Amino acid sequence: MKNPTGYIHSIESAGTLEGPGIRRVLFLSGCPLRCLYCHNPDTQKLKYGRFTDAFSELREIAKNRDMLIKMKGGVTLSGGEPLMQPQLVKAIFDGCKRMGLHTALDTSGFLNENADNELLALTDLVLLDIKSFDATEYKKLTGNRLQPTLDFAKRLSEMNKPVWLRYVLVPGYTDNMSAIGELALFAQSLGNVERVEVLPFHKMGEYKWKELGLTYRLYDTPEPDEETVEEARYLFKKAGLNTY
Repeated sequence: MKNPTGYIHSIESAGTLEGPGIRRVLFLSGCPLRCLYCHNPDTQKLKYGRFTDAFSELREIAKNRDMLIKMKGGVTLSGGEPLMQPQLVKAIFDGCKRMGLHTALDTSGFLNENADNELLALTDLVLLDIKSFDATEYKKLTGNRLQPTLDFAKRLSEMNKPVWLRYVLVPGYTDNMSAIGELALFAQSLGNVERVEVLPFHKMGEYKWKELGLTYRLYDTPEPDEETVEEARYLFKKAGLNTY
């Protein structure tokens, strides 16, 4: 087994939000998107991370193997965008499966072509972040195209790979209820979406933009009110999806 090297920004040893159970979450550096609401802009470039290799990370994971299994958790690779470093992802997931650990990939799906079938075979769950279902708004919000993400979603459906869909609700950008309704029907049609998480936009990462000397364009954008969040959740529930 090869020992690929790469960059990891940070690690959460007992995460509860990135998949089932208690999880070790590795946030990999590098991302092809430039989301206006990104709360971790310090993960966008590889150089912002710590240089490491797969075996070193697996040795640390092994120390907590029994606890992760007991807590019905596992390991999640997030980012940034983990598919910027597919060989590192593949090696870590391969080691995790050898240890009997559940694996989850937290991705935008934009780098669909970087995820070969071998990598996806080692992935138990995909946390798929669809930023918007409107191609024009997606481009405005992320600086890139929506279609690769939709292609990835369809590919996962064909593989019957379990998916948790994530949708960040940003006032003025992703709160178009017609587009959300269309996304809900798309998600329902896939047949492999186990749950949908509607995540209200927040500004907790705003200070990082300032520290990096970047212009934060959502300074005047408010967080969504509860009524709007519940309306979005209702549209996913109406499509027959488990929604949180």
